[in-house]
Amino acid sequence: MSTAVTDAYEDLRYQALEAIRLLSIDLRERGEVRALIQQLVNQYQADATSGGTGRPLSDPAAMMSRLARSLFEFGPLTPFLDGSLKYEELIIHGSNVTYVDADGRMLAWPDPVSEEEVTHVVHKLLATVGQAVDESRPVVQTQILDGTARIGVVLPPIADAIDVTIRRYLSKRESFQELIDWHSISEPAARLLGAMMATPTGVIVTGQPGSGKTTLVNAMLRAAPPTLRVIACEDTPEVSVDHLHAARWRTRPAGPDGANEVTLRDLVKVSLGMRPDLIVVGEVRGAEAYELTRAGNAGAGMLSTIHANSARQGLRALVSTATMAGPNVALEHVCSVFSSIIDVVVHTAKEPSAAVVGGAGGRRKVMEILAVPAMPTNEFNFTVEPIFQRRSFDHELEWTGARLPVDLEQRLDLVLAPHGLTTMELLSGGENHS
Repeated sequence: MSTAVTDAYEDLRYQALEAIRLLSIDLRERGEVRALIQQLVNQYQADATSGGTGRPLSDPAAMMSRLARSLFEFGPLTPFLDGSLKYEELIIHGSNVTYVDADGRMLAWPDPVSEEEVTHVVHKLLATVGQAVDESRPVVQTQILDGTARIGVVLPPIADAIDVTIRRYLSKRESFQELIDWHSISEPAARLLGAMMATPTGVIVTGQPGSGKTTLVNAMLRAAPPTLRVIACEDTPEVSVDHLHAARWRTRPAGPDGANEVTLRDLVKVSLGMRPDLIVVGEVRGAEAYELTRAGNAGAGMLSTIHANSARQGLRALVSTATMAGPNVALEHVCSVFSSIIDVVVHTAKEPSAAVVGGAGGRRKVMEILAVPAMPTNEFNFTVEPIFQRRSFDHELEWTGARLPVDLEQRLDLVLAPHGLTTMELLSGGENHS
């Protein structure tokens, strides 16, 4: 689209917004709004063809449709917000729009978008949830679209141009069999994680954004017994628990006056008193990590994700986050408690796009599964035992030959016995190594 047409669109869009404001036109009165749009476009066309400064439009009807979409919907960003386009993340910097599609590929959006229109769309979205972003509050993160997406906004001068990220929840119900077919996980490793859902265990899934953490969590939950009492605590609903005896709780951002906020820490704290079999925290980022140290005392299992570049880094990040919950939280206490309630850490990774021909996105795989034996004393470093490891994206996830900690192996043997299996047979793919 030429610069002249883009400028004409921005001028007409501004005129339409001003007319709607000055005349107090209700946008729900679509006939009245469409009549205004037609009047403005006709006037522009008449001025341009009679020697005005603007260039005549080659397709006035197309311009009217574009203006209507901007006023009634979300302009060129509408496919990202009305559910017609499946994507994982929308990333906007100024007038540059890129997105990560459902296959993990980073793509450029072809439709032209101005920074002014992006700002208009952001204000419209935030208004639907009683939020606002401006000079006094230039950084906002909140849920939108009935809680199915999370938006983050940073305005200038904090950013050099408006920055917007929208992460949309994609309803995925992958099973372990699908992950095995995709070579994302080996069958023995999948069977191990599935068995862990049948008894109270603590599992942390680590990885970078977009590495498949939530996909793995959902596969684990699909393998869980349907009678499992699950409480899922999330900012944005991403875990699949509808098939279980489950409650799904969501956070609530503070209102314009800063009141009525419900945090993940609030949700986790309350969940511990609701007799869950399993507490699922979609993503640990703050003080809720400290509340998870109490999961063992509540007799509940724990399943959560955290951003990290390795399983070991994930453990350290979890401890660091928990110690920030208050001035009296002792590091050695947090380490000791987590070592007693976390049984395994699973690390996922996404193959770098640069490593793929054409840069069209990479494979997402489980790279390692580490067991976390309980610390014998209050130490500062976790002891970990690699159980499954993958040397590279082109290699299989293989059992290292190591046994699980005795306590965990005993718990798993109890749930495997009715199936005629032992934990060691499961790990080795069927061979008895007892």
